[in-house]
Amino acid sequence: MIKSKTLCSIGLFFFVLSYVLFSQISLNAQKHIDLAHWFNLIGAVLLFSFNDVFPKNRINSVASVITALGVIGHIGLCTIDFIMWSFGTDDVGRDLLREQISNTPSILYPFVIVGPSLLFLGLSTHALNFIKTNPISANMVIIGAPFIGLSFFIWNNGNLMLISCIVFATGLALLLFRKEAKNIAQPNNA
Repeated sequence: MIKSKTLCSIGLFFFVLSYVLFSQISLNAQKHIDLAHWFNLIGAVLLFSFNDVFPKNRINSVASVITALGVIGHIGLCTIDFIMWSFGTDDVGRDLLREQISNTPSILYPFVIVGPSLLFLGLSTHALNFIKTNPISANMVIIGAPFIGLSFFIWNNGNLMLISCIVFATGLALLLFRKEAKNIAQPNNA
């Protein structure tokens, strides 16, 4: 059975890789398969494993629920994006679907506006557990998370989005392997 830390690491890799593709290529250029959204979907689902690796306490309980809802939101968003991608060069059809989704609050809010953001909020809430013991790593997660959304939705800047994602994911990776790093740095007293 694969360990949760391994699943988290693989999830972070795929998640960052998806943002590399989101920031650097036109999604319509992906002719045979929408790799960006596949990587994002795989990464988001594997990031669910962070619920198992962090200390169990009240913050973790709240963060785990928020993270789970965020993973569900990402699954829905990726599904919508796969359908959008399937329109190929049919911009009229894609715009009609976009308008239909915008006019359907039961899809728009949980799977486009709020739901996917909950993944970032949940993982940032997990990072709050470490704000005193690992402040740099925790703040990388907490600050990186909103900048991913701001850079995409507000500033429309793919490079800043990618940098924000790398900061966010690096902070999570540092928190994930915090014990191993401390054990390596400490001399063996045996």
